[in-house]
Amino acid sequence: MDFITGGLAAGGASIFSNPFDVVKTRMQLQGELVARGTHQVHYRNVAHAGWVIFKNEGFRGLQKGLSTAILMHMIRNSTRLGIYQTLYKNGHLTNEKGKTIFHRSACASAFSGAAGAFLGSPFFLVKTQLQSQSAETISVGTQHGHKGALAAFNKIYSNEGFFGLWRGVNAVMLRAVVGSSAQLTSFAMCKDLLAENDFLNSIPLLNSFVSSIISGVFQCLLMNPFDLVSVRLYNQAVDKHGKGLLYDGLLHAFVKIYRSEGVMAFYKGVGANYMRLAPHGALCLVFWDVLKDMQAKYWDNKL
Repeated sequence: MDFITGGLAAGGASIFSNPFDVVKTRMQLQGELVARGTHQVHYRNVAHAGWVIFKNEGFRGLQKGLSTAILMHMIRNSTRLGIYQTLYKNGHLTNEKGKTIFHRSACASAFSGAAGAFLGSPFFLVKTQLQSQSAETISVGTQHGHKGALAAFNKIYSNEGFFGLWRGVNAVMLRAVVGSSAQLTSFAMCKDLLAENDFLNSIPLLNSFVSSIISGVFQCLLMNPFDLVSVRLYNQAVDKHGKGLLYDGLLHAFVKIYRSEGVMAFYKGVGANYMRLAPHGALCLVFWDVLKDMQAKYWDNKL
């Protein structure tokens, strides 16, 4: 049941966060492997990017890849939150006073995040390629021309085989290790700290919301470079053998991006990423807490 609640929480949250994910993806692909100041800028900032996408592609443009995003988040987070909650309930992550043990929580969230990222990798791949598709006048990155999620899966499988669906999985697993450990550990420790405040302790939902907003800052700052590289690896075109035309792999991508665009390139779209992560993380973790409470009350009544 812990796995189901984690998946439902993330799936519900992704409906609200997906427009920011689209904006983030476009901004991260803008100026790919071109020196700063020498490329056309379609998306100046989060608000401008949202307006440009809406003006050229309508509301549906801001929700591109939504169905795939929902499935991806449900698969990844049912695994991630399910494993983490199972370890937490069995007392492996807290001390005798019930307080979170930092290194145990970090290791548990990193492992659970990597496991979820591996299972959800094909959906991340298709989601990224669908979100990058845009009107010709504002296009950035490789345009794959998929007619929908099922067509994208079929095209990738037909051209690259089964393992082509897991192209770039090492990058997204590293992204998840960093992001998940930063988010879940900071969330748990913030909740412990804020619980010492009588007002916040009396309103558990508010405690969860504030803690998730704070944890989103740590998650975003640490994860953005790995997120950008994951997006670039997933969106690049490949040859007939499935080899990337721009990047050979994770390390090559980091080096090539740094040499072409400079260190600040790794923080492209960081504002959009936080605006995606903060509400998504907040809603996901708050929904997760609510569903856990409902689950606990249900089983208490059954007993």
